[in-house]
Amino acid sequence: MITVVDYGLGNLGSVENMLRHLGIAVRRSGDPEVVRNSSRLVLPGVGAFDRGMRNLRERGLVEALGEAVRSRGAPLLGICLGMQMLTERSEEGAETGLGWIEGGARRFAFPPGAPRLKVPHMGWNTVRATRASPLLQDLNEDARFYFVHSYYVAPARAEDVILETTYGIAFASGVARDNVYGVQFHPEKSHRFGMRLLAAFARI
Repeated sequence: MITVVDYGLGNLGSVENMLRHLGIAVRRSGDPEVVRNSSRLVLPGVGAFDRGMRNLRERGLVEALGEAVRSRGAPLLGICLGMQMLTERSEEGAETGLGWIEGGARRFAFPPGAPRLKVPHMGWNTVRATRASPLLQDLNEDARFYFVHSYYVAPARAEDVILETTYGIAFASGVARDNVYGVQFHPEKSHRFGMRLLAAFARI
């Protein structure tokens, strides 16, 4: 059973529908007790960093997530804003993140002479695996995913990066440390590539 964490932001219905399509048992909950006792969790997210973190704190979900993920070792997948909230901070706001991935989220800025690309980065793009991970076991070299974001995660530790994508600059599109995973793209909108990734997460 995968619990999709309901904290008032995110494409919860899309994530649930994709998991059900794969035959994976799923429930949506914002109840701290349910989250605390979950065996697997998805932290989705669309919106602003500060609002997301405030919503988690006000609903008692930061502590519940910490007990499930950090104390009991339940695997967690953060999606888009959910990945950014795994870090310590974001240039988008002033709130403190969960801090499970060292580093923070930065707004896209392109070096002098580089093409001036539109922000947000929106649409399909490819990914490159930088190291092996259980999350990537079913992905092939032509894997591509759907992105919608203006900020990207810049991990402090290179070993936390499992996927890279280029959009003017190379950025981390997937991270992992122990039982904590994050992807910047939306697997629930990424057709067969997203299905493979979510199925792999369900087996972790």
